[in-house]
Amino acid sequence: MDSLSKLLDLPTSEKESLGLTHTLQEILQQPQTWKATYQKILGLANPIETFLRSAGVGRSRQTPLNVFLVGAGTSDYIGKSVCALLQREWGCDVQAIPSTDLLTNMEDHIVSGADYLWISFSRSGDSSEGVAVLEAALQVYPEIKHLIVTCNQFGKMARSFQSRENVFSIVLDDAVNDRGLAMTSSFSNMVIVAQALAHICSLVAYGATVETLAASAMQSLPVVASNCERLVNEGFAKVCFLGSGPLKGAAIESALKVLELTGGRVLGFAESFLGVRHGPLSAIDSDTLVVAFLSAEARRRAFELDLIQEIHDKRLTRKCLLVSPEKLEKTDSFSKHALSFDLRKGISDHYLPPLFVPVGQLLGLFASLKEGLKPDEPSPQGAINRVVSHVTIH
Repeated sequence: MDSLSKLLDLPTSEKESLGLTHTLQEILQQPQTWKATYQKILGLANPIETFLRSAGVGRSRQTPLNVFLVGAGTSDYIGKSVCALLQREWGCDVQAIPSTDLLTNMEDHIVSGADYLWISFSRSGDSSEGVAVLEAALQVYPEIKHLIVTCNQFGKMARSFQSRENVFSIVLDDAVNDRGLAMTSSFSNMVIVAQALAHICSLVAYGATVETLAASAMQSLPVVASNCERLVNEGFAKVCFLGSGPLKGAAIESALKVLELTGGRVLGFAESFLGVRHGPLSAIDSDTLVVAFLSAEARRRAFELDLIQEIHDKRLTRKCLLVSPEKLEKTDSFSKHALSFDLRKGISDHYLPPLFVPVGQLLGLFASLKEGLKPDEPSPQGAINRVVSHVTIH
């Protein structure tokens, strides 16, 4: 039996005792939920497009519209994963800015006389910082338009701002409102929403990409899980995730998943392939697993493979997992572990984060079990919680 089948076939009582009631299923349900999320956006296409045009998206302008992608933690990494795609498709200046930065330094990010659209991502819609930032922005900068993406229909973001003319809310299905501590399907589904927003005028064409990603993920997940379990059993104390462009956002999110799901016992960190040489390479040693999210673009991938070869030649670590959108040739010389999603040519890196992030999620899940933790609640001392809602707002 493969790794997933063994876990899925456990009796309900054993899943509960292991803390696998939610997180396992929330990782595995992602391909199907992507298609449902796409259909939801397709059904809302007309009012979304109307709102975006009122905000300035798609209109001829002397100066580009400023778009902020707002969120904390994982919700911030959603923005980092889709920033380049939105900028390319909308022709706007797009930045991913953490809500935690905006709460303390909002005035540093706003230029007088410029036009703004904020897109706020939040699984729960109840994050103290996220709600407070929205309230402050609406009060101090009432001219800014806001699009909210949340997974919780009962959260404050979904309920408290929907009557305002300059706010549009997209509430996803309750199935992707993860019950486990670590955001898994909520992350990838909000990424799918953002990708769909980028293609709001060409959603039918984008739908084919969603179908391809979902089919590839469904076929690959058992293999991904088996490889992740094998690597965890071989042992490592740190995981370094590497990615370029949008895949750096996926790498940062993957590192957080390992950190969260192991309660900090396994250190996860992330960098770009070229950036890691400028200091962080010193943290890679024989007890570090390097996970390389490889680009679909040949020139970019050449830089990436050069870095992996350098790690091998310097004998920093022999533990390396190559994750590629398509089959690679001749990688045995520097890595015995490789995963390929066998995607068709033409799907760019902009669309790969939802497909690659489950690698980090599954590494985190198996590492959590090896550490004797419960993936649904992996922070036994309560250092972190599912919803950050106890921050005092000053």
